[in-house]
Amino acid sequence: MEEQTLDAATLSRWNDPALPVDERVEALIAEMTVAEKVAQLYGVWVGASADGEDVAPHQHDMSDDIDLDDLLSSGLGQLTRPFGTAPVDPATGALALQRAQQRIAGANRFGIPALAHEECLAGFATWGATAYPVPLSWGATFDPDIVREMGARIGADMRSVGVHQGLAPVLDVVRDARWGRVEETIGEDPYLVGTVATAYIQGVESAGVVATLKHFVGYSASKGGRNLAPVSVGPRELADVLLPPFEMAIRESGVRSVMNSYTDLDGVPTAADASLLTDLLRDEWGFEGTVVADYFSIAFLKDLHGVADGWTDAAARALSAGIDVELPTVKTFGADLVRAVEAGEVDGTIVDRALRRVLRQKAELGLLDADWSPVPPALAGLETASLEAVRGSVDLDPPANRGLARRIAEEAIVLLRNDGVLPLAAPRRIAVIGPVADDPYAVLGCYSFPSHVGVRHPELPIGISLPTLREALAAEFASAEIVHAAGTTIDGGETGGFAEALAAAVGADVVVLALGDRAGLFGRGTSGEGCDAADLTLPGAQQALLDAVLDTGVPTVVTLLAGRPYALGTAPERAAAIVQSFFAGEEGTGAIAGVLSGRVNPSGRLPVSIPRDPGAQPSTYLASKLARRNDVSNIDPTAAYPFGHGLGYAPSVWADAAASATEMSASGSVTVSIHVGNAGDRDGVEVVQLYLHDPVASVVRPVRRLIAYARVPLAAGERARVSFDVPADLAAFTGRDGRRVVEPGDLVLAFGRSSGEIVATRTVRVVGEPRHLDHTRRLHAGVAVTRDE
Repeated sequence: MEEQTLDAATLSRWNDPALPVDERVEALIAEMTVAEKVAQLYGVWVGASADGEDVAPHQHDMSDDIDLDDLLSSGLGQLTRPFGTAPVDPATGALALQRAQQRIAGANRFGIPALAHEECLAGFATWGATAYPVPLSWGATFDPDIVREMGARIGADMRSVGVHQGLAPVLDVVRDARWGRVEETIGEDPYLVGTVATAYIQGVESAGVVATLKHFVGYSASKGGRNLAPVSVGPRELADVLLPPFEMAIRESGVRSVMNSYTDLDGVPTAADASLLTDLLRDEWGFEGTVVADYFSIAFLKDLHGVADGWTDAAARALSAGIDVELPTVKTFGADLVRAVEAGEVDGTIVDRALRRVLRQKAELGLLDADWSPVPPALAGLETASLEAVRGSVDLDPPANRGLARRIAEEAIVLLRNDGVLPLAAPRRIAVIGPVADDPYAVLGCYSFPSHVGVRHPELPIGISLPTLREALAAEFASAEIVHAAGTTIDGGETGGFAEALAAAVGADVVVLALGDRAGLFGRGTSGEGCDAADLTLPGAQQALLDAVLDTGVPTVVTLLAGRPYALGTAPERAAAIVQSFFAGEEGTGAIAGVLSGRVNPSGRLPVSIPRDPGAQPSTYLASKLARRNDVSNIDPTAAYPFGHGLGYAPSVWADAAASATEMSASGSVTVSIHVGNAGDRDGVEVVQLYLHDPVASVVRPVRRLIAYARVPLAAGERARVSFDVPADLAAFTGRDGRRVVEPGDLVLAFGRSSGEIVATRTVRVVGEPRHLDHTRRLHAGVAVTRDE
């Protein structure tokens, strides 16, 4: 690289935080060589294995030997997972990151550090950090406020040790529950996904950390529920189901980064799709942040999709489409791309375009300031200490974090069925049976650090306290005798332990039968990335164990600790109770035990339907009339428990539904309301769900879709009126001409305890001419809760 020097005036311009960011960025770009520009557009994954065992099957194909000293002389855009690659004490990791940043900044002419990113799907994915419930549990809370609080804590923990960007949340809408990454999603309804994800992003961004929307877009609609499989959705499903959560987050959350989806949409890989990454995301929605590549997805344009002729062609196609940063490590954005730009074979303007976005973000994070310091907040005053001296000085799982994790877990537990056995009344003997009953990992998703990385280091402690369900029940029911038998493994199919399990059941007052998943990666689990399911039968011999225990006649509480919904055979008719949890995090077993004892009044609602038939996928509550049970097919896709379902211990009364008008214009609104009351003798929570049905439309519409909800705590005997001010905009859909439209005609607004239990409806007629809308339309109903005096 040709040696250049910087004059003081130029240096002060891009280093000066008092100047406009764009002016600083342009001053810096003007001084950079092509190699220095490209260096800001990729990450490096130091310490990652190249054998494919650590992360992904293709990792060994995508990782080249790197001369780090030579690489750093041009600069570095990102550091990939400095905490999440191997177990490291948080303080030690922070000090190591500080020194790495000093090395990076000291090695390039401009003194620019890297932006450090980490996973944060269920908490900061590092050793010793709080393992919160997975996103499917966030959806089960129907509580954006508590998710926002969690996002702020996760962001603060990451920022404290020097991390700038978190690769979460997932905004994919579940379309087929066989897909292994269902646990990472928030649910099967786009409005629920959008509102909860937006709250999480607001929390993370409030801590000064860049949140990342993923995966844009269509990943969850893959054929057969297979990871990375092609997607063949039509433009209407894309516009009305898959895109709305991303649109909401872009408009309302302040998010500063987006990650592309691995998949192809109708034959066009999203990593090379300018219509999505530029025309829609930037030109229409106005997004101004960075687009980062999902790991290896640019190289996949050549290796998996077959649309690029070599690594440099893949890089050019991705940059042209709108991707700014190659992650996790340099492969296609390397020396060959630099030479191609210098030779005029690749247009240098697409490099400059991406560079502007990257440098603008670094400037906003303070990484271009003259007084930038590599010392993270957690190490203030310890920056010159030794690694041993700082060890143990940073706590990423303090009591406040655990308390929040417990509250979320308690709100997320869904009581599906109860014949009156719950809450348990001082049982003498409890048989705790099942393959996940004594497994500390049974509450963790595949992106929780202990499951994602820690399992490869069995010689080290887990790093956080993970009480098993057996231990939590022993603590909750201290006077009861707890007997335990696994019965079988999670997915091994063994039945040799059935006799011991059944003997334990027969001698007990009640059975707690713990069934579910093992989170893992790429076939190493029953749930998680690359752990797709052929159908929704419980893994291994668990269904056979369930049937055998139910046959004993002993009251059985079926307790699911899982990453996806499963069909449960005859349990919906025969079990005494069914409790569903979705990888509820480090406090999850205590939350389950609290629900069984009655210490916690369950208030979770299903973010995904529980199927009756394991082979009924793909299926979703967002179904048209012909997609539901009908007389032209012998297959009944009706769920055992529908989206939004959940019971509690306090009986409730809903009454007096009303509407402020029977008509509204296509640009107007109407207020609908209902009284809800707690008729029990203990405090509880109602989740009032408002659904919309458009009986006659120019295109086929779902029979019912969620447009608003309210989580309403009610003290014993308390009543409240819940009102929704519904704009006609919420009735819009993509019409035959591809434009979003509100059409005249009747709309049915339905109050539901769930999508399958409608309490009351009010019909409102939209009058006048059709009205076309754009992305500036209203996305929410106004919500008001007025408590009775």
